[in-house]
Amino acid sequence: MPYRRTPAVQARLDDRREAVLLAAVELLAERGYAGCSVAAVAERAGIATGSVYQHFTGKAQLAVELFRTVVRGEVAAVTAAAARPALEPQQRVTAVVETFAARALRAPRLAYALLAEPVDPAVDTERLVFRRAFRDVIAVQVAAGVAGGALPAQDPELTAAALVGAVAEALVGPLAAGAAPADLVPALRSFTLRALGGHDAADA
Repeated sequence: MPYRRTPAVQARLDDRREAVLLAAVELLAERGYAGCSVAAVAERAGIATGSVYQHFTGKAQLAVELFRTVVRGEVAAVTAAAARPALEPQQRVTAVVETFAARALRAPRLAYALLAEPVDPAVDTERLVFRRAFRDVIAVQVAAGVAGGALPAQDPELTAAALVGAVAEALVGPLAAGAAPADLVPALRSFTLRALGGHDAADA
């Protein structure tokens, strides 16, 4: 007869897995992926290294789950920004870009790890999923702007993908340096509006 975990045992295992992931997030924000060895994560979580392997097969799987955990928070933040009431579609797009950029600049080591740090191929695959999720949030608003006549005709998905790539590229250098020009986020806002076919009132 196969062993069945009791609810109490399963709850303890779930709590430990969550503790491992929280420890990994802390280390990622401090040291990047290179500092997220299984041993380092176990030490930060206050458990034996072998206990980590009860939940993850190794560093690659841990890194993938770590990436997903952090990215869910980022996607939720930009989704909420795009859902702000009383905004036009192009304003919703700039809210997404501003939110993503501002959050990245507040946690540069973490953001650099998400965007550009060399990682295992499995994590690179997750990066593509992240970019597509970010792209889709923007594409919905671009499509709404085109449909409502607020934006010129364009391929919403292509525009959104181009914006994601441009914003990520613009952030990588400052994130790697740990410092950014004070006007970076406003500049990204203006760039986004021009890319959509609109203009920033500040440019007038």
